Amino acid sequence: MKLEQLDMDAKIDDHAYEEAMAALMTRFQAIHQAYLYHGEKAVVAFEGWDAAGKGGTIRRMSSVMDPRGLKVWPIGAPSEEERTRHYLARFFERLPRAREIAVFDRSWYGRVLVERVEAITSEKAWQRAYGEINAFEAMLADGGTKIAKVFLYIDPHEQLKRFEKRLADPLKRWKLTYEDFRNREKWGDYVEAVNDMLARADTADAPWHVVPANQKKYARIDALTHIADRLSEGVDLTPPPANPELEKRFRRETGRP
Repeated sequence: MKLEQLDMDAKIDDHAYEEAMAALMTRFQAIHQAYLYHGEKAVVAFEGWDAAGKGGTIRRMSSVMDPRGLKVWPIGAPSEEERTRHYLARFFERLPRAREIAVFDRSWYGRVLVERVEAITSEKAWQRAYGEINAFEAMLADGGTKIAKVFLYIDPHEQLKRFEKRLADPLKRWKLTYEDFRNREKWGDYVEAVNDMLARADTADAPWHVVPANQKKYARIDALTHIADRLSEGVDLTPPPANPELEKRFRRETGRP
């Protein structure tokens, strides 16, 4: 799918949203306990336009999970030291262990998006990166890591409205930077880069899920439903039985039969 094919008018009403979100939170609790019990691991990668709702979606997901089993990695520009190594190195260091879900707020796809558009890396390097990324994700999947990739897209008009709201809110102004406005000047270049990414890095092991995000509530439900589906695939979500030794200790402490 290309960005131009999305239904940007997609919406959900408040009642349906509340019902769907409550059901999703229950699903994520079940997924979380199953990962902790069975030793599963997963990677969730978020990409998307500035102000498209990545942070809000991640907050809903993480709100019902214990931080010992969920790691959220906000990814910015690499440090000077990181620039001296292969660009995937800093992501290897953040991969989940057994019983963990690692969420990336932006990811290794920066190589074929911002680094491509802003000419931070050469065309030869970002062209080569598609094969490297596909191999990287295949390696993760072969090693038992579940992968969910979500791209949130908003149109230029909606983005500007959200920028205005951030600028007017003293508690949210920190989110807005000069770079956010400068990136709008290359909107068409970013669309081209994203469409290339969707065409060349959408695989059976790690498919892209693209969300029309002009309405935040619709986007959250759509994105979280896809993530829950991917993370629960092939995983037994049945709650584990109580530990008999703990039950015995509890009866001893309480004097109950």
